[in-house]
Formats: sequence, C-alpha cells, structure tokens
Amino acid sequence: MTDPLPIRQIAYFVPDVRAAALRHHQLFGSGPYYVAAHIPLSRAVHRGVERELDHTSAYGQWGSVMIEFVQQNNPGPSAFHDMYDEGSGKEGIHHVALFVDSVQDAIDRYTAAGFEIALDAAMADGFRFAFVDTVAAYGHMLELYEPVESLTGFYDFVAKKAGRFDADKPDGGVLVDISLG
Repeated sequence: MTDPLPIRQIAYFVPDVRAAALRHHQLFGSGPYYVAAHIPLSRAVHRGVERELDHTSAYGQWGSVMIEFVQQNNPGPSAFHDMYDEGSGKEGIHHVALFVDSVQDAIDRYTAAGFEIALDAAMADGFRFAFVDTVAAYGHMLELYEPVESLTGFYDFVAKKAGRFDADKPDGGVLVDISLG
C-alpha cells in the first residue's frame, strides 16, 4: 500500500478558459487566474499515438487547492476529447492532479492495476506529465507529475497570490497573462 496522495489540483475542460475563470471567481472568489496560451509541448502521446496537442490553461487558487481551466485549441483526438467529444460544447471536470515520486513508477503501478494511460507528454523544458484514464472508476482522469522545483514554485506562486487582485485592471485583475515554456 502506498501513502495517501493529496489532490493538488482540480482541472475542468471548458471551451473558453478566460470566461470559465471569471465565472468561477464571481461564484467562489477564487483567483486571480494566470492564463498560459498555447502551452508548448515537446511530446504528446495520446493512447500510444504521437499527436499535436495545443492547449491553453488558466490556473488559480481556491482555498487549499489549485483550480485549472483548460481548453484544447487544435482539432483532433486527445485525452480531453476522450471525455468531452470534440464540438459537443460539453464541459466539466477532467482530472485531478497528484504529485508522485516518479511518473514512470506511477504509470507502471496504474497500468498494472488495469488503467490505461490516456496521455504521456512533456513540456518544452522536458518536464513530463501523464493522464491516467480512471474515468470508469472515478468519473475523471488523474494527472501525474513529479514535484520538481519549477512546478512546486509555480504552485507556491499561485497560492501566495490568492485573493490579491489589481482593481485597476479592466477585469479587476482576475486574469493575468503568463508564458509557460
């Protein structure tokens, strides 16, 4: 048995990350949201097939958990479209994220337990992450990544900025553009 892994992030698939982040902020007071457009990936293997994956995400804090809103910018099969058919207009929870000691060891453990890997990907800087298809068992996927400094630093940054909005901005400082990669 392994030690319990706390949920670090809840991610929702949406058609427009900016609109979703603003709506969540208005309902729950979350944010501000840091919006990264067209996040560069060096590799995206969807169910064993190398594919393009162009996505945009908005990251904000809601209490003790990070919230991510993610949209897919390009057409085609993906771990996102596995749950929400392309062009359907449907949206909802997609995954929860966990920090693991080793992405490969966790992949091996989940596949041995009968789960498929929906996505094995790497950022432009080589940072690896994976989506485990646990939809039938839990209603969402799991995102796995190792808590490297660049990631934990980003999580800490978003958490420290929680509730700090720039009222002089047109949207009240809820949305802040950033670049990843």
